[in-house]
Amino acid sequence: MSRSSEIADFLRSRRARITPGRAGLAGDGRARRVPGLRRGEVARLAGVSTEYYTRLEQGRAGTPSPEVVETLARALQLDLAEREHLGNLLARPLPDRRAPAPQRVRPGLHLMLQNLEHLPAFIFGRCTDVLASNHLARAVLTDFDALPAPRRNLARYYLLAPEARERVVDWPEVASETAAVLHLEAGRHPHDRRLADLVGELTLCLPEFSVWWNDHRVMLRTHGVKRYRHPVVGDLRFSYESFQPPDDPDQTLCVYLPDPGSATAEALKVLGRVSPP
Repeated sequence: MSRSSEIADFLRSRRARITPGRAGLAGDGRARRVPGLRRGEVARLAGVSTEYYTRLEQGRAGTPSPEVVETLARALQLDLAEREHLGNLLARPLPDRRAPAPQRVRPGLHLMLQNLEHLPAFIFGRCTDVLASNHLARAVLTDFDALPAPRRNLARYYLLAPEARERVVDWPEVASETAAVLHLEAGRHPHDRRLADLVGELTLCLPEFSVWWNDHRVMLRTHGVKRYRHPVVGDLRFSYESFQPPDDPDQTLCVYLPDPGSATAEALKVLGRVSPP
């Protein structure tokens, strides 16, 4: 999909979900032929002309200022991830013909994973590649270290691995959220060939993926709840927290946290004994 088409579809999808009442606009009595807000209503809320907003939605307005992007985000009631995605789409970065450098996890972060021996933890990078994991993360999810390096990918595991549908309790929700995470990545790195190949593979192999992708949902995976059904220890429930190292925002440390004294906390003790380090 072209950049212009991506901008148009994202903006149309965001204004379609907002009613005039939700936006604080009084009805004008005219029959509405489109769901949500009209272009002119978005323009009025953002303080720009209808002509300018129309050209912006059509990808013909050049690169807007950060102030315009911010007023559009407020008018469309975008969340944090959507604001970032809109800024990425409108920034129009020049293509970088160089292949991205391989990502490396620095020794201190490897040491952190080893010291988190009682909690599942892993680090993923661009395209949701799993760059490092500790033994409990491999026991709860899958043994990424046993896979060929190109296949160590969190999105590919969640969406394509047959065992994931059995192990991930809320698989449809997690799968659609994973598509939203990849969509945000695509806005950040629009010329990343590996990411485009991954999206193409998922589109071909998973019919639902196109539906999720065309929703234009984007998501920052910062914290939340994950539930798994493990073949050895049964149901597991974790809160998770994710962090980016300040010197490499393309890497994310994810730590799974059981409630103290819970059945999951006890199950992790069992997994720690039966799973090789």
